[in-house]
Amino acid sequence: MKQVTESDQGCILIVGPSWVGDMVMAQSLFRTLKARSPHVAIDVIAPAWSQPLLARMPEIRNSLILPIGHGELKLSVRHGLGKSIEGRYRQAIVLPNSLKSALIPFFADIEIRTGWRGEMRYVLLNDMRLLSKKRYPLMIERFAALAYPPGSPLPEKLPWPQLCTATEDSEAAREIFSLDKQRPVLALCPGAEFGPSKRWPEQYYAAVADEMIRRGWQVWIFGSANDSAVAHSIAAALAPDAALHCHNLAGKTQLAQAIDLLAEADCVVSNDSGLMHIAAALQRPLVVIYGSTSPGFTPPLAEQVAILSIPVDCGPCFKRECPLGHMKCMHGVAPARVVDAIGEVAPR
Repeated sequence: MKQVTESDQGCILIVGPSWVGDMVMAQSLFRTLKARSPHVAIDVIAPAWSQPLLARMPEIRNSLILPIGHGELKLSVRHGLGKSIEGRYRQAIVLPNSLKSALIPFFADIEIRTGWRGEMRYVLLNDMRLLSKKRYPLMIERFAALAYPPGSPLPEKLPWPQLCTATEDSEAAREIFSLDKQRPVLALCPGAEFGPSKRWPEQYYAAVADEMIRRGWQVWIFGSANDSAVAHSIAAALAPDAALHCHNLAGKTQLAQAIDLLAEADCVVSNDSGLMHIAAALQRPLVVIYGSTSPGFTPPLAEQVAILSIPVDCGPCFKRECPLGHMKCMHGVAPARVVDAIGEVAPR
């Protein structure tokens, strides 16, 4: 079995994750690789949506587009991509655990192909690791461990994700959407691609928005096109005088614009979602409501964070929809708790 050593230099190809939050947390690996070998060049192959995110990670040299949908095999496309990059990389690190994710490095005949054991990848990977979930309970630990030889101890504190944004980009995004900073900005991220069980009720978000607007703040609502209906419900629930200070951006921003605008927020309130991890990587004061999931595996990695949840007999269930239909874990977190938490993480 071939293994990477302390002295290995050159170019590394990372096969990146398919989810926003996972890609953010992968930056801990990128930063670890750079800390160990400052001159190493890191390229990432991932879906096209990830390019704005990778562009804000200074450790990345190039991002290569994977023109294949999530879950698709397209063997001939993977073979062609592999052959097109043959001879360019010393090592590949495969972050997803699927068999198909290891095909491109194999087709490219990359000398060292590193990853965790999963889905019968014995031939595709030649530096295959056996994961101990007890030893590496956090996702960033599982990613960063692949930068070290097998069995090596991790440093006491791993580098957290840290996205870099430019002031001029944030200002340009504000101009596009006619936003200003005359009032402090509360960013709301009410969506969750995983499923409704991770969504705090929109009427609760509306209650928080109303209270904070009356305290002199303004509200920016973020999300994808899939979150437009929820975001509209939040904005529509506000009284006309409060609604003047609420800006619904869900489904309107590109990912790059969402990142640059979130960097302007004075506080962010979010479900457990990709935007939550982006806000954490921007080191924004953050309040996160957890219900069906747990911060034990993928917590928000920032200094000013309040994590809110309530204990329930049925959770965390990690289901996309509440199996019992009552959503007690989410409905039990009152808006007043979130308002108080905002005052703790973002005192003004």
